[in-house]
Amino acid sequence: MTRIKVQALCKEYGTTRAVDRLTFAVEPGRVTGFLGPNGAGKSTTLRILLGLDRPTSGTATIGGRRYAELTDPLRAVGALLDAQAAHGSRTARAHLLALAVSNRIPARRVEEVLAEAGLTEVAGRRVKTFSLGMRQRLGIAAALLGDPAVVILDEPSNGLDPEGIIWIRELMRGLARQGRTVLVSSHLMNETASFADHLVVLGRGRLLADTPMRDFIDSRIQPRVRLRTTEGRRLRELLLGEGFEPVQREGGLWTVEGARLDTIGPLAARAGIPILELATEEGTLEQAYLDLTAGETQYASASVPASATQEI
Repeated sequence: MTRIKVQALCKEYGTTRAVDRLTFAVEPGRVTGFLGPNGAGKSTTLRILLGLDRPTSGTATIGGRRYAELTDPLRAVGALLDAQAAHGSRTARAHLLALAVSNRIPARRVEEVLAEAGLTEVAGRRVKTFSLGMRQRLGIAAALLGDPAVVILDEPSNGLDPEGIIWIRELMRGLARQGRTVLVSSHLMNETASFADHLVVLGRGRLLADTPMRDFIDSRIQPRVRLRTTEGRRLRELLLGEGFEPVQREGGLWTVEGARLDTIGPLAARAGIPILELATEEGTLEQAYLDLTAGETQYASASVPASATQEI
């Protein structure tokens, strides 16, 4: 079993508790988005999970073992935390070869991951000549080098162009379909919504949510139906009678909070009310995330109004 398990994890720096009794699991076969404001404890948790820091108390294990106990860690866990970590004077190929030799990984894997990351043509260039996006691709190639069952990525789309963002999105989905455990930390809500199946959300070091993404959105943001008709009065009476509170807009447009298409459409049809437009307005991950973390943000801009979560 390659699940990630964090149990009662605490990390203190002096009088500051960066991670506060944190418990969650990351299961194989799906992409788990790891979200939270700056200072929420995400990076600290990942560092402890990868053996780069020690917890004050609690545990963080991969397949039931601490990272330090893994015999060939790169073959079990692939991770990208810092795209700047590669030595700038090495070529991309030399960087990956050094990792392969030190982890008993066949040299042929170097060429395979270079091709997968789109770096074959620049493999002989020194890393210090790479753009941020190219360094990011190299970091992802390094994470894939050992063909690991667990992949942990921190802001994987950082610096990537649109083609690169599509590539990393499909890569993560593909890894999950293969049954691997994929944990992805990101601040980009719209991008996370495009690939994540499950969410773990932190705030001030504590767990705020551990739930499927669609359930997370629906639990915080009500769906809304938008429709247009030439018989607004009849529509209003019908919906009021069904317990809804329709709101009239300009040009015969109405919005109905908490309603869904498969409810409103049949109601109007049975009443013989002509519908010129009918569409749903589902809540977004960004709306739900901001609603949840509004009181958990340590570093918030004074110019952002408190009502922003209602308006986005």
